[in-house]
Amino acid sequence: MCTGSGAESRGGVISSDDWISKADDDQQNPLLVQGVPNNAAAGSAAAAAAESAAAMRARGGQAKLFVDGLLRRLPINGQLATLPLQEVGEEVVSLGRIACPIILTTLLIHSRSIVSTLFLSHLGDVELAGGSLALGFYNITGVSVMKGLSAGMDPICGQAFGAKRWAVLSQTYQKMLCLLLLASTLLICLLWLNLEPIFLRFGQDPDIVKFAKVYIIYCIPELIGQAVLHPMRSFLRTQGLTTPPTIAAIIAAIFHAPINYLLVIQLNLGAKGVALSLAFSTMNMNIGLLIYVAMSSTSIKPWRGLTFVSMFQGWWPLLSLALPSVISVCLEWWWYEIMLFLCGLLADPKASVSATGILIQTTGLLYVFPFSLSCGLNTRVSHALGAGQPTRAQWTSVIGISLAFGYAILACVFTNFLGEAWGKLYTQDPDVVKLISIGLPIVGLCELGNAPQTAACGVLSGTARPKEGARINLFAFYLVGFPVAILLTFQLKMGYRGLWLGLFSAQVACVSMMLYTLLKTDWKHQAKRAEELTAAVGERDDLEDGLINDSNDER
Repeated sequence: MCTGSGAESRGGVISSDDWISKADDDQQNPLLVQGVPNNAAAGSAAAAAAESAAAMRARGGQAKLFVDGLLRRLPINGQLATLPLQEVGEEVVSLGRIACPIILTTLLIHSRSIVSTLFLSHLGDVELAGGSLALGFYNITGVSVMKGLSAGMDPICGQAFGAKRWAVLSQTYQKMLCLLLLASTLLICLLWLNLEPIFLRFGQDPDIVKFAKVYIIYCIPELIGQAVLHPMRSFLRTQGLTTPPTIAAIIAAIFHAPINYLLVIQLNLGAKGVALSLAFSTMNMNIGLLIYVAMSSTSIKPWRGLTFVSMFQGWWPLLSLALPSVISVCLEWWWYEIMLFLCGLLADPKASVSATGILIQTTGLLYVFPFSLSCGLNTRVSHALGAGQPTRAQWTSVIGISLAFGYAILACVFTNFLGEAWGKLYTQDPDVVKLISIGLPIVGLCELGNAPQTAACGVLSGTARPKEGARINLFAFYLVGFPVAILLTFQLKMGYRGLWLGLFSAQVACVSMMLYTLLKTDWKHQAKRAEELTAAVGERDDLEDGLINDSNDER
């Protein structure tokens, strides 16, 4: 909680002084002084009550005092309550410059999954169900781990960039690249190779599982590519460089559908071709980004400050953020895998799994804007804290979360108008289409919680507090959402609809706790933590005198 005047300087305890400023006296505000009616002013007000214009002015004055009092009750800096509209507009533009390229990049990357699902759907119902199961498993055990671990480098790199500690960015990237390559080759691949016995043990359909195993094995090259891609995107994003990944994604997307057609149709590789096409697409992006950082005069070079000794130093600050980050991301993403498992236990498992796979792709599409906004908030908040500007970080978070709420309303309206038409884009199976139309309105309701909580996650990441996010996700999804889903689906016999209502309850709990956590944030303390974090990493990693304190012209 920030220190300042009024309630915030007293730990949030409200007194009568909080409702007006000290400068407001009897002459300036005759209707209310120190929170109680002023007798002299009351007489004047009563005499003027006969005139409607005076009464309206009085009500307007009271409304202003009431709003001012509400603002003072919030744990925000006093400057934030009177933030000029011009500065709000400038911050929205700054967020947009970061978020808009990320939106396009994420849409292009997400389009790969849509294309893959479309090709799978034309191979047959079992292939679609097995591919959906494998894609969900790939996202939740592969991409979520890559994304979660790489999120650990975001606050370090962002705050280091704001503090002009360039070498910290490069050395953090180098460590994260090694960490992801080890995690993907040693841990995740081992899990994927044992997919079939795991799924069969949980009662999944054998035909679906057999097909899913083939698909996931051929996704291993894609997993290695993602291990290279995620830290590079974070490395560039924390510098505010979001256009290069967009250009690389455009080039990769142009070739993705033709590669699918070549491998799946022309070479008759079927699902194997769908999986391999993902790997080729990611490889194209990695090559494009590597060429950019090698030739660019804008980006910090990722190999800067690389020494043999530096690769073995300073791991704890990174791991202390990466491990809670991956737990937080996986707790949320794994919920969707649990939904797929539960769908396999319903009366029509093939239709339920297929419909859920398509709806998960839909939630991924709706997730693009709040995720991109979250990345923008992460970057802006971490830059501000690294530069020692806690007030700017605070009102950036307020503006960003407000934008997320606005988007959530639009997304809710949008999904309620899609109906069966959305399902028919993927399949003509009437059972699958019907289940999709049942789930879509609930998916829209989920966005009312998902969008603002995703934006809030970006703020928490920018303040280097992934442990808070992990605790919140554990409680919301597994102590609230999971029991509600089981109760509604199996005990109250609501079936497929009950699973998605369980997700809705989890999102409501999650956004409530996220917002409460941010309201209680002491932003000055977070700025001090940012200074300590980047200094700790630098003290361990920078072996040459002056490396950590390079000037702008040496970038």
